[in-house]
Amino acid sequence: MATDYLADVRKYDASADEAIVAKIVKHLGIALRSKDAALVSCTDQAELDRVKAGWIAKKLGGDAAKADGILAKVCETMSADRTKARVTFYYLVAKHYGKLGSL
Repeated sequence: MATDYLADVRKYDASADEAIVAKIVKHLGIALRSKDAALVSCTDQAELDRVKAGWIAKKLGGDAAKADGILAKVCETMSADRTKARVTFYYLVAKHYGKLGSL
């Protein structure tokens, strides 16, 4: 299943490691089965708050003060995609925090 998401991640990071993408897919688990849950909406503040609380704070141990800026950067990076894949979004957030290696 991770290979399905790898091509999308590689649109933004050509050297993305398949093992890291697989770890994100495993973390998201059953949520990826729902089309709506498999996507991130940058215009939905409640959803971005869930990303901050669940992914950035709990999983990455990221600095909450930097979270809004990083989320804005990832949203801008992915702005050409009308449907932003959650796996790719989470990958890019982790990359901005420098946490890919610790996943």
